[in-house]
Amino acid sequence: MSEDITALRVHVHGFVQGVGFRDFLVMAAGQNKLDGWVRNRADGSVEALVSGPTKAVEIFVSNATHGPRGAKVTAVDLHNSESPAEKGFIRRPSL
Repeated sequence: MSEDITALRVHVHGFVQGVGFRDFLVMAAGQNKLDGWVRNRADGSVEALVSGPTKAVEIFVSNATHGPRGAKVTAVDLHNSESPAEKGFIRRPSL
């Protein structure tokens, strides 16, 4: 029996740049063996694409909702997405 796989685009708003948010999400993804990427956006938000077993993705989203110490998350937008082509979870250049 295979686990359900979920792929989400996660867009985090608030005070989320300059506080280690991307490294925090890379660590959260690594702990749960998720695939995808994370990057800063020019509007001050952080965007991620995450894919993996549904329960692990839910844990990742919970982490994104709180962020690391110093972050102040005001909103998290979630959108269903296609799974990334590459395995592993990486930091992408800012957009």
